[in-house]
Amino acid sequence: MKNQIVTIDGIDKTILKHLMQDARTSILGIAREIGISGAAIHQRLRKLESSGLISGSKLIINPKVLGYNTMAYVGVHLDNASKYSSAIKRLREIPEVVESHYTTGNWSIFIKILCKDNTHLMKVLNEQIQFIKGVARTETFISLDQQIDRQLKL
Repeated sequence: MKNQIVTIDGIDKTILKHLMQDARTSILGIAREIGISGAAIHQRLRKLESSGLISGSKLIINPKVLGYNTMAYVGVHLDNASKYSSAIKRLREIPEVVESHYTTGNWSIFIKILCKDNTHLMKVLNEQIQFIKGVARTETFISLDQQIDRQLKL
């Protein structure tokens, strides 16, 4: 049933909105607000998980508190599309790479990198990413500020 379009009702939306805002929200607190049992909420959540709509929950760390003040997006152009899998395998080994996308357009891969500063970013680019076999060139965009960070609105 995963990856099929799932229909959700108002109760599902209310439950999801609460948990998307704060995944630590008490199920019993949500149940009291909605007027159904905690068991019914658990049952709905299991259904939404098995449908693939909920893919998990996670703790979000603020990288700036750990000194990672530079966020950059890097377009990676491969010299041959057949190098995609091996390039991704190598990119997974670089802890500063926190996201990757196989894209259309100018780049084969578009990645998000977190670094302590511009010197750290330059080192990751010059000593790691550009040494990956198949990487022809990169184009880097440093994020100056992030104003929007949200999920899909229900």
